[in-house]
Amino acid sequence: MGSPEIERDEPVTPAGRLFLRPEMDQVINCVIGAENPFDVDALKKEITNSMMLKHPRFCSLMVRDRHGREYWRKTEIDIDRHIIILNDSLDGDNDEDAVNGYLADLSVSSPLSTDKPLWEIHLLTAHKCAVVRIHHALGDGISLMSLLLACFRRSDCPDQLPTMGSSSQPKPRNSRRRNRLRELLNIAWFTLVFVVEFILRSLWVKDRKTTISGGAGVELWPRKLTTAKFLLDDMKTVKNAIPNGTINDVLFGVISAGLSRYLDHRAPNKLREGIQMTGVAMVNLRKQPGLQEMAELMQSKAGSRWGNKFGMLLLPVYYHKGLVGPLDYIKKAKTMIDRKKQSLEAYFSYKIGYFVMNFLGSKIACVLNYRIVCNTTFTISNVLGPGEEITIVGNPVTYIRANSTALPHAITMHMVSYAGRADLQILVAKDIIPDPKFLAKCFEEALLEMKEAAAEATSRS
Repeated sequence: MGSPEIERDEPVTPAGRLFLRPEMDQVINCVIGAENPFDVDALKKEITNSMMLKHPRFCSLMVRDRHGREYWRKTEIDIDRHIIILNDSLDGDNDEDAVNGYLADLSVSSPLSTDKPLWEIHLLTAHKCAVVRIHHALGDGISLMSLLLACFRRSDCPDQLPTMGSSSQPKPRNSRRRNRLRELLNIAWFTLVFVVEFILRSLWVKDRKTTISGGAGVELWPRKLTTAKFLLDDMKTVKNAIPNGTINDVLFGVISAGLSRYLDHRAPNKLREGIQMTGVAMVNLRKQPGLQEMAELMQSKAGSRWGNKFGMLLLPVYYHKGLVGPLDYIKKAKTMIDRKKQSLEAYFSYKIGYFVMNFLGSKIACVLNYRIVCNTTFTISNVLGPGEEITIVGNPVTYIRANSTALPHAITMHMVSYAGRADLQILVAKDIIPDPKFLAKCFEEALLEMKEAAAEATSRS
């Protein structure tokens, strides 16, 4: 009779080790609003039996060997240690302000304890919401969103899991056959240009200083958090007015127009036309896992296929003094994004990071990543959530929003779409950007102006 198989500690992936560095220590905070107060016992039971807790990352401790190298070690889960219940009302003019204030505090002052698996759920019963905190070392945002949503069900079909949209757009086959040599030359050229820029950003090249610039040490400064709210139908109306436009084109057009509007308010007539403000975005390099595919990740050795596999993109937007039409912001953003799509910047940045982590160590990799953030202006992400309304333990979900631990940027933006809406969480260093609600209004008004311009353009055509 054979001896039972001994479970061995599994090494943390290179990207996971980077996120565990004290200088980075990234935690994703996902807040889920509900129509009714949560049934705590039912929620505990749902989570205990969920696919999430069948995944090895969510039932493993992060441990270090005598050389300081990080590993995952399987452990038993005590669900009561991971569910934190707060019954008292938080300070704020309304539920949204109170919850955003709580999240802002979490972003700079509340790391996850390493004596249990690196996740927890805060139930804010007075505000009918749950804050799911997951360390970035457990996986990238898209994979974690997919896994988290396995705890939910569709409102219209309570027996079915939610569906997640896809941001990919199939390319026409004819266009791929044409001008093959030109396409390859574009890939080579744009890859060379953007990879060189990426390397220079990690060394000394930086954005010009503005009133929204951060810098070294800003990740420790107190934060404010607010929410800009968009309708996906409005974004689609604008997208359809631009040939081959995408939601990401619209988002970056809104960011460019909104930041220009905000800078005009904060520093009128003090900035040069066309000044560049560079955003940092993480790009998933794997196929987005649908909920129906999550079972594959529960198989033996699935952990080796999990983790963080993403590249970094530098995405510039530009300040304009009101001389640019609303749709021109999107056209400029589209030109930039299309060039990025034609490059292999994300793959090269992943390979560069992998090389540095493996051969130079996590400390050097962290220094280089930290410098990239210090030399740019903002962080941006966009995650597609469920297209339909969903429930958890029978409780209808009213919103899904996400943000993360503070970075040296003074402004960090995370957009999540849900059931026809898109909420952009704007986390700012409040000593640099004291009025984030006005900034959110700049973004919202920029989209409405673009919608009006799109309607006019459609009526003329």
